[in-house]
Amino acid sequence: MSAHFHIPYAIPTALLAIALLLKLPTLVRAWRDPNVKATTLLLAFATAVLVVITPVNIERLNQLTGVPNIASPWAYSFLTAFCATALTMIMRWREEPSAQRQRRMRRIYWIYAGIVVLLWVTFLLAHVPEPRIYDLDTYYASTPWMSEHILLYLGAHMVTSVVATSMLVKWFPKVENRWLKSGVVFLQLGFTSGLLYDTTKLIAIGARWSGHNWDSLSTNVAPPFALLSGILVAMGFIVPQAGPLQQRWFRDRREYRHLRALWRALYDVTPSSAPARFGLWVPLDLRLVQRQQRIHDALRVLAPYFDQDLYQKAHQTALADNTEEKACALARAVTVRAAIDAHRTEWPSSESLTARQLEFGTDMHEHIDTIAQALHRPRLVDSIRQRVTSTESADTYAP
Repeated sequence: MSAHFHIPYAIPTALLAIALLLKLPTLVRAWRDPNVKATTLLLAFATAVLVVITPVNIERLNQLTGVPNIASPWAYSFLTAFCATALTMIMRWREEPSAQRQRRMRRIYWIYAGIVVLLWVTFLLAHVPEPRIYDLDTYYASTPWMSEHILLYLGAHMVTSVVATSMLVKWFPKVENRWLKSGVVFLQLGFTSGLLYDTTKLIAIGARWSGHNWDSLSTNVAPPFALLSGILVAMGFIVPQAGPLQQRWFRDRREYRHLRALWRALYDVTPSSAPARFGLWVPLDLRLVQRQQRIHDALRVLAPYFDQDLYQKAHQTALADNTEEKACALARAVTVRAAIDAHRTEWPSSESLTARQLEFGTDMHEHIDTIAQALHRPRLVDSIRQRVTSTESADTYAP
């Protein structure tokens, strides 16, 4: 391998490590979920492969253990475990749970576990005294037992890529969920890149057997395909799970910020019970629930103060320049503002609610999103309220 040729192992390794770290809290919360466990293992194996095959780590392993090329069985064992996990994950997605599926998955685990054992056996039987950082596969291509060692991992990886690609191609037309469909595309591209890696490696090894030197295929062309394959396959399994979570997070974040204006307007309205206090590290969905609950509690306190006549007049005023939906939202916002002011002056004297007030209060609870949206334009709300109260004053003092 040319000394000037550099493969950025750190970038994909860091990306996979970050994905693994982000997945660990989910594993802690749902460690019994087979899909969560399988995804975490898949990320762990993919990260381990990239960590081990980094040239500087290969040298460190050689020095720490005193065994030349010991990184080879480690890296190929992790790769084989990655292949087994990937195949079983695809089976989990494609097929409904059944005893037959479980037996097939167990068979895959046993087969690939056997391959891992054979990788270590062939390496221990091989004589590979010369440390090779970049060209191990081609340098020892004709060495007894080491050639079997190399062909074993390449064969397992190639079979995995072919079988996985075949399953994904047949399954793709049946997938309806857009996140899962995106994951399938990533997986197809990833396993195709894996096939290109295997093919270039085998061509370079075959050239060695025939007395030619095409080592650049193995040292320069194949590694980028391996890195790309690892990233794409990992993304294929991450996207279907992380995509909906991220979508939900952005939706909750938008709603949380959206409700802020109403939450702040009702901040001084004290509910009957003190709300639980959450820190910044509490998940967003819990903070959203708390904010929604705080708003509903405050609206219940304000129920006796809602002026339905004011609502009707504000609605008619707002309807002159706005759509029906927007006019209703603005009228509700005006009514809430007026109720807050009335609550501060301790009016009314009685807090017993009529059936009409209860119905109107329920309507308020059902439209907190539109009320919050209207309160994001406080000047417009104040303007409508001022016009309504001005009209009432004019009617009161009219001769």
